[in-house]
Amino acid sequence: MKAITVRDRDAGPAGLSLTDLPYPHAAENDVIVRVHAAGFTPGELDWPGTWTDRAGRDRTPSVPGHELSGVVVGLGYGTTGLSLGQRVFGLTDWTRDGSLAEYTAVEARNLAPLPADIDHTTAAALPISGLTAWQALFDHGRLATGQTVLVHGAAGSVGSIAVQLAREAGAQVTGTGRTADRERVLALGVDTFLDLETEKLEDAGEADVVLDVIGGDILDRSATLVRAGGTLVTIVMPPRVRPKDGRAVFFVVEPDRARLADLAARLRDGRLKPAVGAVRPLAEAPAAFGPGPRTPGKTIIRVTED
Repeated sequence: MKAITVRDRDAGPAGLSLTDLPYPHAAENDVIVRVHAAGFTPGELDWPGTWTDRAGRDRTPSVPGHELSGVVVGLGYGTTGLSLGQRVFGLTDWTRDGSLAEYTAVEARNLAPLPADIDHTTAAALPISGLTAWQALFDHGRLATGQTVLVHGAAGSVGSIAVQLAREAGAQVTGTGRTADRERVLALGVDTFLDLETEKLEDAGEADVVLDVIGGDILDRSATLVRAGGTLVTIVMPPRVRPKDGRAVFFVVEPDRARLADLAARLRDGRLKPAVGAVRPLAEAPAAFGPGPRTPGKTIIRVTED
């Protein structure tokens, strides 16, 4: 089968190539998915799991990408809950070969059924962004109706979904971004847009929940914006500065079949729309990892035609 692989830790995106790999093995409780569309995170070449398995052993050449949508074509021993020919979407394991391949082995519990009226390209943009936004706002941030939330990077794949979920929950939302992001973020329904290129972050005022996807100085300064009893949530790095009278949480998104199904229902109802950017074929995935101008939204790799 064809897959994107990487062998050299120091090569960066230049070390990615389209290669031939053996058909994957379905371990106990696995399914084999024929991948139709896949998503990736540009920074994942820096993640330890890209290079080692759960025991810390080298696993190169490794296949990056951790979001997928496709069809079940094989079942491992003891696998339940999914069936051959079923359309599915979800997350691959962080320390196993991922989704930038024609076929991949995935734990069945990491996948959810995909309704027939949701296309694979849209579905592949939802798992990491949707689960991250939900877990940040509600599992870790404990956001409730009537509260206020500040979402950094509101035009991005995680931030845009967080804005939509927070608005549906009845929260007041401030979204931050660059000048070029203003109209896109306002169209999502934020109450206020804060331009980080021309306005002071501190002018955003206090919020019950602050969601950070940027890190660095923005994360440090955001600690002062957390209202007493509130929560600063980040997916970038452990906070160096903590709120004076509140919590600070750094987390890594976890698979959740039930929540994926819930997000899919919202997508079908028109209550949620992932930010899909460029759609490129598998052979162009290495170039998609590289630096340079990007189409707004999440880049999706089309592996197999629907």
